[in-house]
Amino acid sequence: MDEQILGVTKLVNGLLGKPVLAMLAALHIRVENPEYPIPNHVAMELVVFLVAVVFFTWLKGRLSVDNPGGTQQCMETLLTNSMGVGVRDLLEDTAGHGAEKYLPMLGSIGMFVLMSNLISLVPGFSSPTAQNSVPLGCAVVVFLYYNWCGIVHHGPLGYGKHFLGPSLALAPIMLPIEIVSNLARLLSLTVRLWVNMVVSELLYATFLGLTLALFLFAGKLNAFGYALAPVPLLVPCIFVVLHLFVGFLQAFVFTLLPIIYVGGAVAEEH
Repeated sequence: MDEQILGVTKLVNGLLGKPVLAMLAALHIRVENPEYPIPNHVAMELVVFLVAVVFFTWLKGRLSVDNPGGTQQCMETLLTNSMGVGVRDLLEDTAGHGAEKYLPMLGSIGMFVLMSNLISLVPGFSSPTAQNSVPLGCAVVVFLYYNWCGIVHHGPLGYGKHFLGPSLALAPIMLPIEIVSNLARLLSLTVRLWVNMVVSELLYATFLGLTLALFLFAGKLNAFGYALAPVPLLVPCIFVVLHLFVGFLQAFVFTLLPIIYVGGAVAEEH
């Protein structure tokens, strides 16, 4: 079944479709839908990026040490909080001294995933993270980043010893195990985020459709139909809350695991 083209995707293609199509043709890349060479998930990624730029530009002008506003306090809670589950808190626990230098990268990935997860709550939008290539792209960035952090921190040879195990005698066994284990993180990060967001969106869309169908059917039953009038309003709210929970949880997991990976890559003892 062909993917339904979102209104925002049509708008993005109207603005950027022709140059993108020309660029892809120059690279000899075949486009499945030449009318809309930019698919939904890419258009939604651009929307998330634009929203993030506007929001953080607005927030930057409102930052205050003496009189922080509600939005600033909420954002600071994501960095550090009394429960110790903020990005900065987790980094300090896992990576130790100097962990703040990893905060911009890992915090940005976490915010991108969070905003991508939740943007489908806006009517007419969809979560780009429900498309497998988007979580895979984020996982590749994380994979390259934490390995690069390990190389910078220990040097190429020092970081390479991490894959050889505690002794040279075990190196022939440990090397392939460590390589496979690291590569498996790509699959783990991708599948965990992608599957959960697909299921969450399907549940929301399915039950919304069912409740609307029930309302239309019951509307033909006079008094009984009036009694069921709140149903299409209340039931979707349950799945909105569920989608919010899944979106926040998966963003937290996708932030926590890269923090753990970075902490392991820069740890002094291997």
